[in-house]
Amino acid sequence: MTVVRLPDGSERIFDHPVSVMDVAATIGPGLARAAIAGKINGKLVDLNCPIDHDSDLAIITEKDNEGLEIIRHSCAHLLAHAVKELFPDAQVTIGPVIDDGFYYDFSYKRSFTPEDLAAIERRMIEISKRDLKIERKILERTKAIEFFKQQGEKYKAQIIESIPGDEDLSLYSQGNFTDLCRGPHVPATSRIKVFKLMKVAGAYWRGDSNNEMLQRIYGTAWTNKDDQKEYLHRLEEAEKRDHRKIGKQLNLFHTQDEAPGMVFWHPKGWALWQQIEQYMRDILNQNGYQEIRTPQVLDKDLWVRSGHWENFRENMFTTHSDERDFAIKPMNCPGHVQIFNQGLRSYRELPIRFAEFGSCHRNEASGALHGIMRVRAFTQDDAHIFCTEDQIQEEVVGFVDLLKVVYADFGFQEILVKLSTRPQKRVGSDAQWDKSEAALEAALNEVKLEWEQQPGEGAFYGPKIEFSLKDCIGRVWQCGTLQLDFSMPDRLGAEYVAEDNSRQIPVMLHRAILGSMERFIGILIENYAGALPLWLSPEQVVVLNISRTQSNYAQEVAAQLKHNGIRVSLDLRNEKITYKIREHSLQKLPYQIIVGDEEVRANKIAVRNRSGENLGQMTLPEFLMRLNEELSLKV
Repeated sequence: MTVVRLPDGSERIFDHPVSVMDVAATIGPGLARAAIAGKINGKLVDLNCPIDHDSDLAIITEKDNEGLEIIRHSCAHLLAHAVKELFPDAQVTIGPVIDDGFYYDFSYKRSFTPEDLAAIERRMIEISKRDLKIERKILERTKAIEFFKQQGEKYKAQIIESIPGDEDLSLYSQGNFTDLCRGPHVPATSRIKVFKLMKVAGAYWRGDSNNEMLQRIYGTAWTNKDDQKEYLHRLEEAEKRDHRKIGKQLNLFHTQDEAPGMVFWHPKGWALWQQIEQYMRDILNQNGYQEIRTPQVLDKDLWVRSGHWENFRENMFTTHSDERDFAIKPMNCPGHVQIFNQGLRSYRELPIRFAEFGSCHRNEASGALHGIMRVRAFTQDDAHIFCTEDQIQEEVVGFVDLLKVVYADFGFQEILVKLSTRPQKRVGSDAQWDKSEAALEAALNEVKLEWEQQPGEGAFYGPKIEFSLKDCIGRVWQCGTLQLDFSMPDRLGAEYVAEDNSRQIPVMLHRAILGSMERFIGILIENYAGALPLWLSPEQVVVLNISRTQSNYAQEVAAQLKHNGIRVSLDLRNEKITYKIREHSLQKLPYQIIVGDEEVRANKIAVRNRSGENLGQMTLPEFLMRLNEELSLKV
């Protein structure tokens, strides 16, 4: 007898082996039609997978997250199938699922064109309509290698040869196309209905620039047309909001080849930076942080002792002087420990919170650089809290509360939280990691935050909490982090005198709210499409005259606004007022003040807002009251 336990607690009992599909059919014909895979004892399997012993079973449909992923994986195979039919000489390599879609890498004698992509997509639709069964078979390793070599697929043979062990391998076939894959897949090509090919890009075989450059075709797949339409709309919106385009349009910053991965900040961009930095500085001062500054270049020995040299060396810029090796700091933590170590600390001083707008450099791969979102030189709103074990909970809770206030002020209400646990490459004992992970988990539960675990994704020195925010078009950006570290203070000799006069090693909390200032500014630009809230706008108001006769009055208005702390510019050019209004509207300024003869006579100003609405005439004090009220509300 075989007992199959379902998620609702009910059971199905069989006196013979059954498949996942058989069980789905006993539950109902609708579920059987909707089923695309199963999950037996937590493992995803095909619908025809046999069940011959007592098992827990969940039926996977396209409504499940796993179902969508299976559809996308199957769509990658559909893409490879279409390419092989249209371009028989092309060789297939790998085709994984990625966020919102999939890709497949091909080796071919010429570059694929946009016309090729359109033809491939049409052939995918045709193959889908053939309703080909997708069937799994197991092959012994040497036979699998021989099979792909006979097919002329040298890359597939290489993949198999590089897989450790000697286990048999699974292959999936649909019609005359067979691919190496762990699966599972949808039962037939007709179950893949909504998809679109997006672009072609270059990718080195196995990510090694010494290998052949392959062609990577990206695609997206969904369970219904509405979801795909929404996704394509988000992409269109994201393209409009690209911070690189807006940064150029608004004259905020630029990058250039002479300084790859580094940013040239223009006056308006730097004004935005300073506003954010000053806001964060005020917040930190109000919450018991002491601002410090540490050197850019430190002796290699310090990085060896901290553990960074062993675990982060490939990302560090180095230099040599006076027969000593140095590294430009990729992070601030070892320097902060050096300040803690100056003088004997008492438990009465803890917690000590050191903050630094620390300028760091990391040798990111050139292909990974992206505007100001991914750079080599960046500044963190970094801080390190030195505390006792008994203070961990209170400090974590206080940090989370602070982080929520900051994100809300920048206009982000939805926060996603993940707890990342010990990676394979790490320092410290398992006992330390057990204690660290348990402490962060308890703190998250205390503040009643929903969170999910990311096994193996922690920093090399400790587990971390990652805080991500969701922007106005649904994109998720990981910004804040909090890492619990029992290891580095010990490695760098930090200690304090406990209440019983013993010497104890402090706990070190590494924390950031914005993360990289450059990246956060890029996120803000894209979230607001350049139309930043009044408190963040590099220029908040522009004063425009209609003719030369109002120049003196326009200058007086601008001077009074500046005296009241408003970031104001003045445009006295001898141009038509309609031209000036249109030009400044493109700069996304929150307010435009227009002064003509009528405003001069009445000692008033005419005000337009960013949306083009004419707010009418008002006195300067009335306008300042409006500005101050808006500034106090932040967003």
